[in-house]
Amino acid sequence: MSDTIIAIRPSAFGAGLRRVPGVAWILGLLVVVFALASRDFLSAPNLLNIGLQSVILLMLALPMTLIIMTEGVDISMGAVLTLASVVLAWVLAHEYSLMFALAASLVTGLVFGIVNGMLVALLKMPPFVVTLGTMGIAQGLALLATDGQSIVVSNSTLEAVYAGSWAGIPQTLLIGAAAYAVTHWLLYQTRFGTYVFALGGNPDALKLAGIRANFYLIAVYAFGGLMAGLAALILTSRMSSGHPTAAIGMEFDAIAAVVVGGTSFEHGNGWLFGTLLGVLAVGALRNGLNLLTIPSSVQVSCIGLLVIVALLIDGFKGKR
Repeated sequence: MSDTIIAIRPSAFGAGLRRVPGVAWILGLLVVVFALASRDFLSAPNLLNIGLQSVILLMLALPMTLIIMTEGVDISMGAVLTLASVVLAWVLAHEYSLMFALAASLVTGLVFGIVNGMLVALLKMPPFVVTLGTMGIAQGLALLATDGQSIVVSNSTLEAVYAGSWAGIPQTLLIGAAAYAVTHWLLYQTRFGTYVFALGGNPDALKLAGIRANFYLIAVYAFGGLMAGLAALILTSRMSSGHPTAAIGMEFDAIAAVVVGGTSFEHGNGWLFGTLLGVLAVGALRNGLNLLTIPSSVQVSCIGLLVIVALLIDGFKGKR
């Protein structure tokens, strides 16, 4: 009996380890390495800083998860976020209310999301090509509207969005938690989420069932645009300005977080909580490298390496 127990326990333990996703191993390793390299890394203010700085990335990575699950991609998100931030700052600079400015930001993101979705769904254009084009358009419009300069905003209500708190919890974290909760509900508790899984796994089945697959594909990209418009509120609040290059390149971090989190570009396989872990891993990596004064150019290379390592870990576990 005892021999049997001894034989079973290592097997069960090994099976449990194999169920741990690569991103969890990576996140744990990053925490240990940076905690040893810098005593400030695990300080409460720095951990809070990682959380606050990760919210904007989370708000891009959540809809990016859904888009990738449909076997698509949106590389325009960073530029659309930048343009939405410029629009929000421009409206506030002309003394309109914050709600009106936020509405303008949301509409900006929504328009780009719908255009992306329609070109992909109705004209069957490759998502990479479509969003590459709209990325250029959004970036060009942001530069044109600002003449390459920041639009500085002095608005106490806007500043309170990033600096304020409710019941001792920073409002930015609450916005991020709400965004995650809404996306989780959409993906796992609604027909919309069921169709998202089907769009990547078996889109022909949707068409045979009489489901308007194109409508839901457009809705996925539109959701991404809306989230970028909402993220612009936090970005503009953090900088107290709208800058024409503020979020350029953030789409790379968002895609990296989604892929590191275990979402596949094929067959509609996605895991939203994995995306959250991926966002924290990217946030911890950038923060730790900043504490070690590593140049930003090297940080981008490190994020690319992070993606490869996480995929290798999951691939290795899958073969065992």
